[in-house]
Amino acid sequence: MSKDKIAVIGLGYVGLPLARLFATKYNVVGFDINQNRIDELSQGNDSTLEVSSETLKAVLKTEINDENGLYFSANLEDLKTCNYYIITVPTPIDKNNRPDLTPLYKSSETVAQVLKKGDIVIYESTVYPGVTEDECVPVLEKISGLKFNHDFYAGYSPERINPGDKLHTVDKILKVTAGSTPEIGKKVDALYASIITAGTHLAPTIKVAEAAKVIENSQRDINIAFVNELAKIFNLMDIDTHSVLEAASTKWNFLPFKPGLVGGHCIGVDPYYLAQKAQEVGYHPEIILAGRRVNDSMGQYVASEIIKLLVKKDIRIKEAKILVLGITFKENCPDVRNTKAVDVINQLKGYGTHITIYDPWANSEEVEHEYKLKTIKQLPNDTFDAVVLTVAHNEFLKENLRSLLNPNGILYDVKGVLTENIDGRL
Repeated sequence: MSKDKIAVIGLGYVGLPLARLFATKYNVVGFDINQNRIDELSQGNDSTLEVSSETLKAVLKTEINDENGLYFSANLEDLKTCNYYIITVPTPIDKNNRPDLTPLYKSSETVAQVLKKGDIVIYESTVYPGVTEDECVPVLEKISGLKFNHDFYAGYSPERINPGDKLHTVDKILKVTAGSTPEIGKKVDALYASIITAGTHLAPTIKVAEAAKVIENSQRDINIAFVNELAKIFNLMDIDTHSVLEAASTKWNFLPFKPGLVGGHCIGVDPYYLAQKAQEVGYHPEIILAGRRVNDSMGQYVASEIIKLLVKKDIRIKEAKILVLGITFKENCPDVRNTKAVDVINQLKGYGTHITIYDPWANSEEVEHEYKLKTIKQLPNDTFDAVVLTVAHNEFLKENLRSLLNPNGILYDVKGVLTENIDGRL
């Protein structure tokens, strides 16, 4: 058994799978300020569906002083005997698309209260270069009274979790690591290397590791923006975008991106973190922000295309009945954070239509709390003027969606996954 004791702060889509994995070899405390979350996890249940009950119960322990295993707690006292603190809290943006570091500040304050000499604090949250050392470390120093790189140290290892992906799990994704000194970098790297079967990459500095993470999602965002713009152009030319991409993909070095709604807590957010820092140092990032503008406009574009199709079919727009299939940000996953399906729904509601949202994966209470929208978990026994597939959940692909349409009704495929006769798609 290792003498290292690890605290994982934040038990969401990133923190829980990581804590579970570490618990196979270490003594781990999973900490979260949400007592309800602690209670459900302590019973071996994960509402995010990232870790199965069987897998979670295999490492679960009921006594904090037991050897290897995972103990869940919302009690700060339970963190005092740890020597590694791994912070996995979200890094959202505010209504003006500016980085909101509040969760990082709050979690740093929490850790600082129990920080001891020799401890290492590792951040996994996606940030712009400099946040760990320039924003978080001063909080740790101020509250703990300890001196950085003398009494305690910092590390950075950006998360690469893909929510809902059961193939690319945390242990199978190569991990970038970094430390506040070369020696600490090696310690942080060795810690992750002990559990990550895919291997690790030790970056020379924390800022390099921070920058590497934030450009991963910015690159994807820009590439998706490009094909979204292509979809708009080819739709005006009456050319099927997916057929064009299929033909172009026959070249070995063509990048296989597809048009769609870009939401979630990473791709739709992280580019703003890089753009913010770029502007602070005196550079206006044109391509990054242009990509964001294109992708943020897609909800409105999809809604307008649906309305045009309804008009062509002589269907009265006001009070038209529309069934939206899916409100999560991606398929086969309950995560509704920053979902752009909401943009489509709100735009359609603005025309006076009646919207029914069916999503068997989404938590109805969470959707109503976050977006003031009602959802159902069972396919309605009704027919509609339009059926709009916004998320490619497996359940939807098994249905005869045309049977849900009124005569002359339209079927619109945002994801480009339907093989049956459709009236429109991106």
